Amino acid sequence: MKQKENVKKLLFYILSSAIALLMVMPFIWSLLTSIKPDEEIFSIPLQWLPSTFTFDHYIEAFQSVPFGRYLFNSLYLAVMGVLFNLLFGSMSGYAFAKLKFKGRNVIFAILLAAMMIPGVVVMIPQYIVLNNMPLMGGNDILGQGGHGLLNNFWAVILPGAAGSFAVFFMRQFFLTLPDEYMESARIDGCSEFRIYWNLYLPLTKPALATLGIFTFQAGWNSFLWPLIVLNDRSLYTVQIGLQAFTFDKQTAYGPMMAATIVIILPIILIFMYLQKYFIDGANFSGIKS
Repeated sequence: MKQKENVKKLLFYILSSAIALLMVMPFIWSLLTSIKPDEEIFSIPLQWLPSTFTFDHYIEAFQSVPFGRYLFNSLYLAVMGVLFNLLFGSMSGYAFAKLKFKGRNVIFAILLAAMMIPGVVVMIPQYIVLNNMPLMGGNDILGQGGHGLLNNFWAVILPGAAGSFAVFFMRQFFLTLPDEYMESARIDGCSEFRIYWNLYLPLTKPALATLGIFTFQAGWNSFLWPLIVLNDRSLYTVQIGLQAFTFDKQTAYGPMMAATIVIILPIILIFMYLQKYFIDGANFSGIKS
């Protein structure tokens, strides 16, 4: 019986390892391609390991296109998205979890329903609203005559500044915190904002770290929406900027793979630095279930 269980475990580990290797294979190919000479990238038969290691593709990636600018743009948008979602998500989550007000459950149900709507469905309404934003981008008071917030970083930041997921995520965490702190603070005369800011918010570090990772990853990897609202090449993000390595119906695969590896690094570094908080936050907020 014990031997049979050991065989099952062995098969499970072999299958898991094979799936993991299959999943990580594209990343390994990209990494090896980024350090290969051009003539070995598509050599037949396929040559996995390069005969000589070269970092010329990394240099070319930054010299042939303004890739450093694209990195800065993506970093700025991702960080701003994290800051806004942490602030508004935690404030809204605290309100839904700890404050009692009329219509709270109805509003929260609407919020949950909004999470079920695919993002592509609301792109056209969002585009129209941003294009007709009054007194912005040459528009008059009626939102006519200009381009509103289009072709501006705020066109990317504002629609996702208070995401439904951020509110839901923080509410779940605030629900796990006892109400006695709040009641004691109210007896001592603390304002509601001070209770939120000084008492409860410091207790949500694991949830904030987890939400920060999710939000940063989403903002960093965002492609379609920035492609729609940003037309100025100086505002391009790294995801859009990768197309710059394709010109005259030819693709510079070496620099493109080098740029891809550089793009992946911030996500890996942030996860490695915050993985303790990430795991704690996942456990507390009930994501596993």
